[in-house]
Amino acid sequence: MTERNDAVLTRRAFTRALLSTASLAAVPAFAQDPVQTSSIATAPAKAGQKLATQTEILVGQNEMPMISPGSVDFTYAAIAMYEEFAAGGGWPELSVKQLKKGNKGDGVIALRHRLVAENYLPFETLTAENANVFDDELADAVRAFQINHGVLPSGIVAEKTLAALNVSAETRLHMLKENIPRIEAYVEGLDDRYILVNIPGTQLETVQYNTVYSRHNIVVGKLERPSPTLISTVSDINFNPYWKIPASIVERDIVPNYLKDPSYLAKMQIRIFDGVDGPEIDPSLIDWPTTPPERYFFRQEPGAHNSLGTVKINFPNEHMVYMHDTPHQESFGRNVRFESSGCVRIDQVKTVVDWILQGEPDVDMMQVEMVQANVEPYDLKINNGPGVRFMYLTAWATEDGRVNFRDDIYGLDGTGFILGQPEPKTF
Repeated sequence: MTERNDAVLTRRAFTRALLSTASLAAVPAFAQDPVQTSSIATAPAKAGQKLATQTEILVGQNEMPMISPGSVDFTYAAIAMYEEFAAGGGWPELSVKQLKKGNKGDGVIALRHRLVAENYLPFETLTAENANVFDDELADAVRAFQINHGVLPSGIVAEKTLAALNVSAETRLHMLKENIPRIEAYVEGLDDRYILVNIPGTQLETVQYNTVYSRHNIVVGKLERPSPTLISTVSDINFNPYWKIPASIVERDIVPNYLKDPSYLAKMQIRIFDGVDGPEIDPSLIDWPTTPPERYFFRQEPGAHNSLGTVKINFPNEHMVYMHDTPHQESFGRNVRFESSGCVRIDQVKTVVDWILQGEPDVDMMQVEMVQANVEPYDLKINNGPGVRFMYLTAWATEDGRVNFRDDIYGLDGTGFILGQPEPKTF
């Protein structure tokens, strides 16, 4: 790791890279054009609704990952830049309700000033002849800003974009500083191949040799059942898995649903056993109000109805979480994807599985294809598994000069949280 003053000295080059993002925003691999999102094709959103992020294969496009060995220095360089923004007075709040291409007036000029202040536009744009016109240059700068804040890159300033624009420079600086200890922990021990999960951003990246192979929309833990952060390594993959249902979900979901609808267990193909290897139990014979949820073993059979979908990716961790497929593909067609009980559901999970297996030269891929087409459970040990990072990143910078921010969805900024299980939010 270089000295901190070296990072500060690089801020001019870093700023130049940030300025270039406006011109890059039109490139699909960078801009994450929501029209190309595979989730929309498999689970259409409501008319007119689009996604802020997309699932796509990016191999060969030199996309920078959320985290790489140089991430600490990149983020310190961003901190130096935002210290200058804050010291210079930051930027005033915008009071407009909506701005889009073709608009004219003082609101457009105010928007230009705001984007110039954060280096999304060059200063010279303020003295241009048509500075009060919302033109292509301004739309590209807005899209670059939206991409870096996880907002639909429409080029239109509306509610969510306006809220992000009106976050102060001091707050952004605090967020960057808050994430430095997290980034330092997450980069520790990174190898050539790894999987990154950013919980606030609801995105996953497969990374090889410090460039992104694929990026995926994901579903993560609800506010009342938050996903943990962790460092691990893929150990095995279960094809057509059983879902061995945790006692906490049995108590909160399975039993209440059964009590409302006695046919629920049969419809969901959930069986109850007296212990993992014990005899099967008739649920109608159990006194549920007086029976603790851990008394019996609940298991959902493989198939299209299974909550884990077709595949489950495992890695050692104390939180008993994993990554998996889902029969509810419509979840990936939403911009807000905090819906699970802590595990991570992956859009186009087959791409991730195939990528993992690329590191397993002894695996017979034809056999794997046959297994995937079957409904019988099959467990495959992974000998050269990629690293896994479940991260809580609300601010970070990448080598290409992008400074990224996401909402503090679990309210962990300011608490010193780095690794572990967040406390659930109660309402």
